[in-house]
Amino acid sequence: MRSIKSMSLEGKRVLVRVDFNVPLDDQQNITDDTRIQEVLPTLKYVLDYRGKLIIMSHMGRPKGKVVEKLSLQPVAMRLARLLKQEVELAPDCIGPDVEKQVEAMKKGDILLLENLRFHEGEEKNDRDFASALAGLCDVYINDAFAVSHRKHASVCAIADQKEEKGAGFLLIKELKYFQEAMDNPKRPLVAIVGGAKVSSKFSALENMLSKVNKFIIGGAMANTFLKSMGYDLGKSMVEDDLVKASGRLRNRAIEEGIKFYLPVDAVVAQELDPKAETKIVPVQEIPEGWMALDIGPATSTLFDLALYNAKTIVWNGPMGVFEMDAFSRGTLSMVYSVADSYALSIVGGGDTDVAVHTSGQKDRISYISTGGGAFLSLLEGKPLPGVESLGGSAITE
Repeated sequence: MRSIKSMSLEGKRVLVRVDFNVPLDDQQNITDDTRIQEVLPTLKYVLDYRGKLIIMSHMGRPKGKVVEKLSLQPVAMRLARLLKQEVELAPDCIGPDVEKQVEAMKKGDILLLENLRFHEGEEKNDRDFASALAGLCDVYINDAFAVSHRKHASVCAIADQKEEKGAGFLLIKELKYFQEAMDNPKRPLVAIVGGAKVSSKFSALENMLSKVNKFIIGGAMANTFLKSMGYDLGKSMVEDDLVKASGRLRNRAIEEGIKFYLPVDAVVAQELDPKAETKIVPVQEIPEGWMALDIGPATSTLFDLALYNAKTIVWNGPMGVFEMDAFSRGTLSMVYSVADSYALSIVGGGDTDVAVHTSGQKDRISYISTGGGAFLSLLEGKPLPGVESLGGSAITE
């Protein structure tokens, strides 16, 4: 896989796939521009080398139809302020009008294509749609790690049609950090895995059995493991069809000498409501009709102690229903524990990223990944189609 640094860009039409799927409020204001900020080094590099910069991204899930509130107009305005340069927004991402705009571009100009997902061909990895995109450029750069696990036209089919193609700085950085953490880590390597469902993380847990020294399991997915140990979890979310498999996975980890940490207490309530009465109980004593919605303080202390000698930490998934304040303390406590460690710490996953930013500890975490699904795919040991289409994860500078 070639790096953008190895490519000739001056005067070339350089099409960069980014992920500008940023959160918007009701007035179409961007509430978090982290994903825009993260790709600025790649965009500035193209401009510094006098390329004609064409940027493409998706926004939301319009399902192949034009949805006005999912236009990239707010992104164009924010990007213009960040780059201190005019950013022209195309009326579409393909078609004669867009082709004319590209033809009129001068060295150092910036054109942002409209939402790729306004066309069905994007998510279908359609070759004709990809061909129309490919016709706009001389050089194709993928800097959208967050969507590189998807077989979409702007990530896969287009790369198959371009000789001059490579990876941007963000994509390279994501892969290097992950490889440093999982392929050749400083040990002990601790994996913190949370979230709602074991089913969404089971493959990742299995893949990491051969890599990690400790597992820390939180969130509702911990309930399924606790039930495999014979505990009554009340109304807590449990994936009954995975109870036996979870028990086998835990036993296998222990047999292989991997420390396996589960919650010892929980914040419980009778309903998932921020105003509901809560109490803290040992996991063996969750009352009938109550549900575990966050890890308790004793668990936070246990998990903190489990991290004391960690040299590498990989974290995906919150410890509870983080979006509700009453059930966010366990996740926030984990943020501080990871931030206070002396380990190389890599955090990935939407809710986990939000927790880190909310806590104000962003600068104390080694690396925060921009991709939840792509990050999880790497944890599962799966190749990323967007990376494979560039020639694989080995990087040629």
